[in-house]
Amino acid sequence: MAGKFLRGALIELMPTQPIPLPNIIIFQFNPESITHAWTPAKADSDKADSHKANFDPLAVTGSPGETFDFTLAMDSNDMIADGSPVAEGIATVSGIYTRIAALEMLLYPTADVTGGLLGTVSAALGGGAPAADSAVPANHLPTVLFVWGPGRIVPVVVTALSFTETMYDPVLLNPIHAEAKITLRVLTPEELNYVKGPLSDIANNAYKYSQGLREALALANLANAAESAIGMLPV
Repeated sequence: MAGKFLRGALIELMPTQPIPLPNIIIFQFNPESITHAWTPAKADSDKADSHKANFDPLAVTGSPGETFDFTLAMDSNDMIADGSPVAEGIATVSGIYTRIAALEMLLYPTADVTGGLLGTVSAALGGGAPAADSAVPANHLPTVLFVWGPGRIVPVVVTALSFTETMYDPVLLNPIHAEAKITLRVLTPEELNYVKGPLSDIANNAYKYSQGLREALALANLANAAESAIGMLPV
């Protein structure tokens, strides 16, 4: 039985009207390990400009890239043993298919409902064609929050998702045990400028919160290592 402890989660912020609705995917089991990888920020100048007098080899644009990679285990028998009538009913009928479907939806783009989508639909229902100058709403990947304790709440997009299904129920062949391999890329401040509406504030505040905490912890580490650092400096 899954214990009562803090669990990670993925929260999809769906741009529904009049308020955004969250699709909350709480981890049934926390991953045993997470690969947290970084890539340097993009260089400001290419090598062709290296001969110029004002060439700065350390200049960069944007922010460094950040990714999380982990595997989630899912099991319907544990959901049934958990004691919740709702969880037991869902697991009995569909196994873990609901959890798999919720993760799959994180890859599906959503239309910008703040733009001309409603007008286009209304015109189609009324039999008329949309005006020639009406803007076609762009589709965007869902804005997702990766929540890993109070210290990591970051806006991400899912860049890779695969499932290994290992057991099925004998009646409807619904998966009852599987592992999901997930790769998340943290949205940079530059990319967050393209998140519109109420979701923009939530995503930006989450990024600023986690970045501010990271900076505070880095300063705390400097204080802890000050004595050791003094001994390493040349006299």
